[in-house]
Amino acid sequence: MAFQARTTVEVDRLRLDRQNPRLVETNQDATDEAIIARLYVSSDLEELLQSISANGYMDIEPLVVLGDPGDRSRHLTVLEGNRRLAALRLLRDQELVARVEKATRMAIRIPEVANGKLSTLDHVSVYAVADRADARSFIGFKHINGPARWDAYAKARFAAHWYSTGRNDDVDLQTIARAIGDKHDTIKRMVSAIYVLEQAKNENLFDIEDRFGRRLNFSHLYTALSRSQFMDYLGLEPAWATHDPHDDQVPRERLEALRNVLVWIYGSKIDETEPVIRSQNPDIKRLGEVLANAQALHVLETKRDLDAAHASLEPVDRRLTTSLIKAREHLNDAVRSLRGYDGKDQSLLDIAADIRETSDIVHGRMKQKRKDAGRDRV
Repeated sequence: MAFQARTTVEVDRLRLDRQNPRLVETNQDATDEAIIARLYVSSDLEELLQSISANGYMDIEPLVVLGDPGDRSRHLTVLEGNRRLAALRLLRDQELVARVEKATRMAIRIPEVANGKLSTLDHVSVYAVADRADARSFIGFKHINGPARWDAYAKARFAAHWYSTGRNDDVDLQTIARAIGDKHDTIKRMVSAIYVLEQAKNENLFDIEDRFGRRLNFSHLYTALSRSQFMDYLGLEPAWATHDPHDDQVPRERLEALRNVLVWIYGSKIDETEPVIRSQNPDIKRLGEVLANAQALHVLETKRDLDAAHASLEPVDRRLTTSLIKAREHLNDAVRSLRGYDGKDQSLLDIAADIRETSDIVHGRMKQKRKDAGRDRV
């Protein structure tokens, strides 16, 4: 790695990195306010702000910057240390705080800097590199297996960007995995999932920014894509994720299926649609089983109910047995709780009447079928 000697620069010369893997999407046109807001929400800036305001900036670990510190006519892009830079800028610039709050419509809590500590926010130590490739191994190892780990999505985006920009120089995923200290197969699965997300975005099918909840469970996707039922549904060749990833991995005739899978996993804010996946285990497995069955898939597509779709996979006789046993358990619970009924609520009495009527229907039909079966034996 071609790091220049440690030097000190003014904070005003530093710029945030618009390719920072902590950000959910790479957007070269993103404003500083948008980037800082993203870091504030996703990277626990509050704790860092509190620490710096109380103790001053502790210049122990240099930032890694892209550019020449000696050329004072140019800004320096921070490749490693964007959280620290965002915190410093918020503590030094109240107008920036106001702009972030206006852009995001959320309150940014900025603690007051302790007496005598304000001057520590003006300069920071940096190591400079001539290009991103010089810093990749260091940054990747630190945030993937080191003390300041990224989440799975940031890790995958970092590896995917490294791979896509290095393929012409014969950089493969095995080399990247060794450099950042992770398993080769894991990195392949994660990068392949990133390519699938990018294909969905490029085709205007789905944008991960449109997911229903704030949290991004990236492992849901790369785990799903490693299961044979999802591969078949999406038209992916068997063991596709063991090969080097490439653009447009899902065939065009399966793009609508790709959108379905992503919305089932992540939901959609625009469509006000919640995901059907509540937890990776067992819901990813259950969704895969539904995808492999035409009847269950139809139930999922029409009802958007994974429980109902998966229940349709169960044979009718087993479903009847399960339903009767559960109904008896619930009724026994009601019997044990009868002391809680004071006789005043007519609606509860009506519910009990409906249950009696329904149970009579079930019992009557089963009794008749029993008689019919006896006559058939004779």
